Amino acid sequence: MKQNTIALVYDFDGTLTPKTMQEYTVIPRLKLNSKKFWKSILDEAKASDGEVMMIYMRRLITEAKKLNFDITKKEFKIMASNIKYFKGVKNWFDNINEYVEKNHRKINISHYVISAGHHEILESSMIRNKLSNVFGSQYYFDDYGHATFPKTVVTDTVKTQFLFRINKGKEKISDSINSHMPEECRPIPFENMIYIGDGLTDVPSMALIKKQNGHAISVYPKESKEQKKVSSELLNADRVDFIAEANYTKSGQLYKRMCLLIDMISARIKYQNELLTTSSRQ
Repeated sequence: MKQNTIALVYDFDGTLTPKTMQEYTVIPRLKLNSKKFWKSILDEAKASDGEVMMIYMRRLITEAKKLNFDITKKEFKIMASNIKYFKGVKNWFDNINEYVEKNHRKINISHYVISAGHHEILESSMIRNKLSNVFGSQYYFDDYGHATFPKTVVTDTVKTQFLFRINKGKEKISDSINSHMPEECRPIPFENMIYIGDGLTDVPSMALIKKQNGHAISVYPKESKEQKKVSSELLNADRVDFIAEANYTKSGQLYKRMCLLIDMISARIKYQNELLTTSSRQ
């Protein structure tokens, strides 16, 4: 089996967008004070020893009911249009695809997003049609289309499950990934993956991919010394290959280094395929 696909896997909040998706969508829609709301979530999680995202998703429904507001897929779609992205994100995916098509014609490129944020918002985002798939926390919707309870909750460590799903080609939640699959039968080996994140919540994913000879990148906003410090610490801890400003334009350092990384992975794939071809002829 030729494993010719390179997967670029992105975190969302702070990686592709300056703020979390909630800051553009549900928080202003429900007229919440962001700092007070998140503090109450963290306080409840600490007091109950509960999962932050699970508590957040439940509380969101509670807050919506106070305003006689129903959380629906339609509302998520409307709110998704308010998200602001880092400079260059809109054209980034096409630019990367064009680079690969021009320079590595036998190599395929796929883009994924794995986020703790709302799957329903990711599905309605401006960039969805550029992505092979998106994974995020989901609600169960009743027969009237109203969100009733969390169906899937994505945490820092749960993100690694979706890396295995990409690796094994089993991207539906209902598909089991526990059965053994030989490395040579996996559609996208970890060593063909590049993970792009922005902070400590990405460490489990970065660590998994790096341990499996894949690659990771940490990005930071130009104006944030604090986030650059976090990225530098990830670099010093060997969690990432390099760090870069979250500038997704062709003139940015991120694009230039990403192309070099793709060149390196592509060369290894071509070399391995050549060895397979040669051995099959002997």
